[in-house]
Amino acid sequence: MPEEIDGETAPPVAPHSCLREPPTTQRGARTRAALVKAARKVFERDGYLDARLTDITKEAQCAAGSFYTYFANKEEVLAAVLLEAQEDMLHPGMPRVQDTDDPYAVLEASNRAYLEAYKRNAKLMALLEQVAQVEPEFREFRSRRGDVFIRRNARGIADLQTRGVADREVDPMMASRALSGMVSVMAYNAFVLAEPQKEAVDFEELVSTVTRLWANALRFPGHR
Repeated sequence: MPEEIDGETAPPVAPHSCLREPPTTQRGARTRAALVKAARKVFERDGYLDARLTDITKEAQCAAGSFYTYFANKEEVLAAVLLEAQEDMLHPGMPRVQDTDDPYAVLEASNRAYLEAYKRNAKLMALLEQVAQVEPEFREFRSRRGDVFIRRNARGIADLQTRGVADREVDPMMASRALSGMVSVMAYNAFVLAEPQKEAVDFEELVSTVTRLWANALRFPGHR
């Protein structure tokens, strides 16, 4: 199950250094967007520690001085890159289950969307793990981001319990922490730690497995 479940719009969670006022002109917006795009490419290629601002401005084809119009340092542009990736991963998730819906099918579709987004952003997820080890601000960002998703999942599980779909004897928050963590770790292992010489994880099997484990753990009717 992905890190969000109830279809609500989660508030953006980002390092505070990223939250600057956006450029007021179209030209400024284009330049900033080019720098963020270039930074993502450089970070994914070189890693956080070895990435250089001169490489980012060169990739963006803009003057080095232009960088400081939008960002103070490497940390700020990384925060902007991570915020864009987060927006990509904050897909609608599992909407509230209506009486006519098959909750298992909705769960499977939500898992698929999350895992596809994680795969697209796997290099950045690896980068976040790297930078969180050396930058307290990004360690806090990772923690707050995870907490937002876990709380959303807990509300979704509680909603399923009231509908008689999920086991009412489990604590929604504890279940959310366990099941959300399981999917995140499986995604990290499949898409970040995957080694070229090893056989790749079959994506459909991954979707099927995590969905069945979620459904079994919550005792979905017909999927125990």
